[in-house]
Amino acid sequence: MLHLDISACLGKAITPSMGIPDQEIVGVHTSMRRYIEDWLKERAKGNHPWSMDPYNKDTIAAVKEVAARAKADGIRTVVWVGIGGSGLGPKVIQEVFESPDTLEFILLDSIDPAMVELSMRLIDWRHALLVIASKSGGTLEPMSLFFTCWEALRAVRKDRAAESVIAITDPDQGALRSFCLEHGITMLPIPSGVGGRFSIFTPVGLLPLALLDGDTDEFVRGAKEMDTVCQNLNLDDNPAALLASIQFLLDTKRGYAVRVIMPYAQRLESIARWDQQLIAESLGKVETRNPIPLAAIGTQDQHSLLQQWMAGPRMCWHLFIREEERPRVSVPQNIEGPFSSIAGKTFGQLIDACYEGTSQALTRAKRPHATITLPRLDSAHLGQLFFLLLTEVVLLGKLYRIDPYGQPGVEIGKTITKEILSKGKNTELA
Repeated sequence: MLHLDISACLGKAITPSMGIPDQEIVGVHTSMRRYIEDWLKERAKGNHPWSMDPYNKDTIAAVKEVAARAKADGIRTVVWVGIGGSGLGPKVIQEVFESPDTLEFILLDSIDPAMVELSMRLIDWRHALLVIASKSGGTLEPMSLFFTCWEALRAVRKDRAAESVIAITDPDQGALRSFCLEHGITMLPIPSGVGGRFSIFTPVGLLPLALLDGDTDEFVRGAKEMDTVCQNLNLDDNPAALLASIQFLLDTKRGYAVRVIMPYAQRLESIARWDQQLIAESLGKVETRNPIPLAAIGTQDQHSLLQQWMAGPRMCWHLFIREEERPRVSVPQNIEGPFSSIAGKTFGQLIDACYEGTSQALTRAKRPHATITLPRLDSAHLGQLFFLLLTEVVLLGKLYRIDPYGQPGVEIGKTITKEILSKGKNTELA
């Protein structure tokens, strides 16, 4: 089981004026206990449907079947089209599981013309599987990319193009669903009540995992293990409730409005961006106060942002994410002189030293930080991490009194963009 350490957020570590005193933790415990009970009652009534996705055996079986068929057909490249949660979730899966021994995974989530042109030139459509992940089937970026890929695929596969396409979309409605029915394209469901940023335990996360030889059974097992733990009413035994409480108190009681999500693992770089979207779209709905997420990565951002974090305005607190077991790769032993301190060290030791250096420096500067540690980065522990962060944002919604579902601000931008395109307005130079 992953472990959450909040000790460096507490007043006894960084003084009560900078950290959280024990009495404030105790004070929030009663409210959090009630919120956990409310969450469980709401789930029993059918609310929070994302939380039941790991238990959907039919969907898991369908994903396995689709992935097995694609591999049997000789697919070499997966071209994944998606944006927001439908792109960031699969990006996390790609970073963790793609290797020289797996299928190639190309994620298309940008409509930058130069990137679109380059991608179209690189993809061998003779051996490619095209996956479009869009719940509504009406979002500009993925649908424009999908139809561009669809035409390129049809030019090569002719009347058999639909055999090399999978659509992950709403099973009951939407333009993409209608298109797939018309062309005989296989579909996998995103349940109607599950938004994109909550969809990692639907085929949005399960299919890339299966295609990249991850273990879908272990992934959902890890999620279910975390689900059980997150139903504990005792704050100390419930990592989602504890993390939510720390986030809320650091923001509302100490003025740390910015949450820096900083993995010390390159393969987890996109989990920071995924959690950034989850928090921003779920809770960024009140002008007075809500968490402000910022994605970072160790060790790189030690050299770009640590000075600001150490000596700048006290606005940031850090959530580090790290793994314990890693491949064993070492620096050569025969290094002398000023570099002898790194001679023979494993790169795991080096990155651990960098993490410890950053965390201890922040503690000395009386800057709060917490750490999530995964024993190893595998399917089960990744499932635990995703479920923990999803549960946390629901509990944060209760603490801040913000509905974590829907994204009205985003929808306004989408509507204006559609109006601009419908009027034929084009500002691009000829």
